[in-house]
Formats: sequence, structure tokens, C-alpha cells
Amino acid sequence: MDWGRAKSVLIYAFLVLNLLLCYQLWLDLRDQASANLDFTSLSEETKAVMEQKGIRVLCPIPAATPQLPPITYRYSGEEQTAPPVALKEPVDSALIYSSFSELSKLLEPEISDIANYRFYQNESEPGKHVLHPLVDNKWPLFRVKLELINSDQKIVAYRHPQIELGAAGGGDEVQKVLPASQALSSLIEKSFPADSVVNAIELGYYGELFNSESQVASPMWRFMLQDGSAYYVDAITADIISPKTTE
Repeated sequence: MDWGRAKSVLIYAFLVLNLLLCYQLWLDLRDQASANLDFTSLSEETKAVMEQKGIRVLCPIPAATPQLPPITYRYSGEEQTAPPVALKEPVDSALIYSSFSELSKLLEPEISDIANYRFYQNESEPGKHVLHPLVDNKWPLFRVKLELINSDQKIVAYRHPQIELGAAGGGDEVQKVLPASQALSSLIEKSFPADSVVNAIELGYYGELFNSESQVASPMWRFMLQDGSAYYVDAITADIISPKTTE
């Protein structure tokens, strides 16, 4: 047997196989990206504006349009300006990335409702992790936040919002939210500055941050840009709240 020739044939076969596998992987990733981003939900006019303004969307465009009512809540923002409350026992901050359920169990003795919060890495910054409370264990209340203060890779303190969620509206107030693609199209055409990069799109609730006996929060689509700015679109009325609006 000509071992040299056999070796060459095997090497050639492996090269061809690797090329085929790489090509198939590329096709799968391309199809997955197309399916996830779902640019087909945007009109040709919107796509043209995206290209003209250099706007990019690097996250999936949600397709779900659930029926959500407005909610009522009471909020006290005094703790946001108060010194943070020190933990009795510091906790490894890496748990917020690797096992939030384990972190919740460790912090539950001091932050009893922490399991009803969701961690938002794109809003966090060095020395502070940001979490938002969840309505019905699913929809974030965007403007209200729990802050976990960390130092030397340990969570050492926290600022806990004083919030009380009321009953959701019912009857005629429960409406199907507008599609995220429609809200996104409106922002692309009217509000986003040139070269904006959209990193996250999420449905939740938006409430004002002032002390009051009772406030109403409406369902909102939130669009987070790469520069950290947030744009909100009312999921019922389609009204836009931009960073300039909230200042």
C-alpha cells in the first residue's frame, strides 16, 4: 500500500469536510440572524431611513403583542439619595452573572423581595449593579431600580426602592400592545440620531419617579442604544418619550 498517497487522500478529505462544515455553520448563523432580527417586519421606507442615517439594530425585534393593562403603584424615591444600607455579610458579586437564583437566596434575609427583580447588565456600571422590579413576575418597571453596591468583587450594600404595586386596570383598559416593529419604525424615522445602534428592545412599564399617593404606569416598549440612552414608546398610544423628554 502507498501510505504516502493514502495520507494525502485523508488530509484532502478532512480539508473538504472542514470546508463543508464551515459553510454549513455560516448558513445556519446567517439564517438564525435573519430570523432573530426579523427585518422583514420593517417597511421598505424604514429600511431606507436606517441605511440613510446609518442606524443599526443588533438585537431581536420581539413579535409578541400581549394584552396589558396600565398598573397603579406608590413610590418613595427618598432612598435613592440616602446612603446605601450595608449588608451584614458581603456576597460574591460574580453570582449576579453566574447564578442569580443563588444570589437571591443569599440576599433574601436582608432584601426579602429580591427574587421579584431582574438584573440589567446594560444599565449597571462599575461599583453598582442595577435591577428592576417585575410586574406579575414578568414585566419590568423600568424607571424604578434596586441598586446593589459592590467593592472588591463583593456586594457590600444596597439601595432598595420603597414601592407598592396596586391592582392592574381591567375591562376596557386592557388592550393589545402595538408591535415592537411599529414602535421601532417610528423611532427610526422620527427620533433616533444618525449612527444609532439599538442593543436591546423590551416590553415593560414606565412610571414617573415622584412621591405620590398613587401613580399610573403604562405599558411601554423600551429601546436601549449602545451609548446608554433609552427611548420609550407607549405601547398603547404610540407616544414617544426620548432622553430629552425625560430631562
